[in-house]
Amino acid sequence: MKKIITLLLLSSISFVSAQAYKGKGDIKGQVGVDLQDHGTGIFFSGDYGVGENMSFGFTTTYLLSTVEILGEKPDFGDRFDLKARFNANLGNVFQLDKKMDIYPGLDLGLRNFGGHLGFRYFFTDGFGIFTEAGLPIAKYDSDVYGFDHYNNQFVFNIGASFNL
Repeated sequence: MKKIITLLLLSSISFVSAQAYKGKGDIKGQVGVDLQDHGTGIFFSGDYGVGENMSFGFTTTYLLSTVEILGEKPDFGDRFDLKARFNANLGNVFQLDKKMDIYPGLDLGLRNFGGHLGFRYFFTDGFGIFTEAGLPIAKYDSDVYGFDHYNNQFVFNIGASFNL
């Protein structure tokens, strides 16, 4: 009996209409790990669909694991970053399956102006995974040293994505 119920549940998952980006009014939340040189942390993002292929949102990162520099540990301000962002959700443009979305975009944050490229895949209507890479295009301080490198360099994020 347990095998039959398990088989029915697994087969019903294939009938769920999961969509990675639904257009205007779509709300996504993501949580994952942030990986960068000399730091690893937690990443949160939220996006709100304002058009068929456009969304606006925010990201925030807090580095949990960092490296000391000259015997000093970074403080909260060195570990934290907050960004507003714009995404071009292009899954339907590239004629990807509705469960997939690719989204390049721009970020305006506390430390820099940058860009990102991400990919989402939804297993069900409410749950999926994402991966995202970002890099600064223009740093606010041209003389970046020490802890200023945190959240001001190439970053890679991976985690879970949710329809809200």
